[in-house]
Amino acid sequence: MPGLEVLQKPNRLQRGDRVVTVSLSWGGAGDAEILWRYQQGKGCLEQQFGLEVMEMPHTLKGSKFVYENPQRRAEDLMEAFADPKIKGIFACIGGDDSVRMLPYIDFAVIRNNPKVFLGYSDTTITHLICLKAGLSSFYGPSILAEFAENLGMYPYTAHWVKKVLFSPEPIGPVSAPKFWTSEYLPWIEENRDRARTMQPHSGYELLQGSGVVQGRLIGGCAEVLEMAKQTELWPDIKDWTNAILFLETSEGQPEPMYLEYWLRNYGSQGILQRLQGMIVGKPYDDNYYEEYKTSIVKVLAEVGRADLPVLYNVSFGHTAPMMTLPIGALAEIVCDQPSFTILEGGVL
Repeated sequence: MPGLEVLQKPNRLQRGDRVVTVSLSWGGAGDAEILWRYQQGKGCLEQQFGLEVMEMPHTLKGSKFVYENPQRRAEDLMEAFADPKIKGIFACIGGDDSVRMLPYIDFAVIRNNPKVFLGYSDTTITHLICLKAGLSSFYGPSILAEFAENLGMYPYTAHWVKKVLFSPEPIGPVSAPKFWTSEYLPWIEENRDRARTMQPHSGYELLQGSGVVQGRLIGGCAEVLEMAKQTELWPDIKDWTNAILFLETSEGQPEPMYLEYWLRNYGSQGILQRLQGMIVGKPYDDNYYEEYKTSIVKVLAEVGRADLPVLYNVSFGHTAPMMTLPIGALAEIVCDQPSFTILEGGVL
């Protein structure tokens, strides 16, 4: 597996490019009662970003078919990477079982056809697939959730999609949004003209650490990373060395003791000891906000890393709006501000 510093960057997206949507985990995009929501997200990509959007053969087959056919999901992913006319691949949504695609993945297809891949949550598995293939992919919004947001995509989310995927320039400082939400509105057509309730964002919080640190970004959704441990997808120890780990939890809102268990495993592997820093996502609905902080600091102290800079309450993952993180890109944490900066572009 290549190190983070030599991951291939894909070519930037441009207006008029053909991109495809894929259902790699939950297949709800094709269910009759949710299809309107998929079309809303697809329309955002077409109208706001100027992309030509198509579906892969099984994208809209529905949740039952997609669940029963992980091989077909993998085939969609492989065909999307192999087709030179396709410039980007967008996950419809996460789920809980994309790891079942693993036996059907051809890493050489991805390695030989680098292009933009975007998603989060259970899509963490496909990011690890891309990492193993030597490709930098992007931890960011999904079609059904963020691109299909009622009344339009949040400007903060849209800004980072454009800056990260459409420009090769250094991404630069990433500030916290002014407002956030985890409010759940059922995906029914009666709600399509309802906006979610926003709350003021309190900004980044430094849990510990001092000075300025730099490292390459690696990470994902904490629960999904657990499914990758002991598989061929788990990154080599050199990929964690001098890296900045980004970690967030899902709408499942795992109890703090589980976060401690998982982080202790990172410590037992020697991962926490090798990191340059961590950025931790805002918890869903701010549940366990203080408890997660206590758990992180506790486990880091256990492995002698009370010095590790940890930036908390960062807007990526399961709260809205969100930034887009290029895996493998060089980033920086300045503790005394505190601030987070991505020092290079994510695309060519």
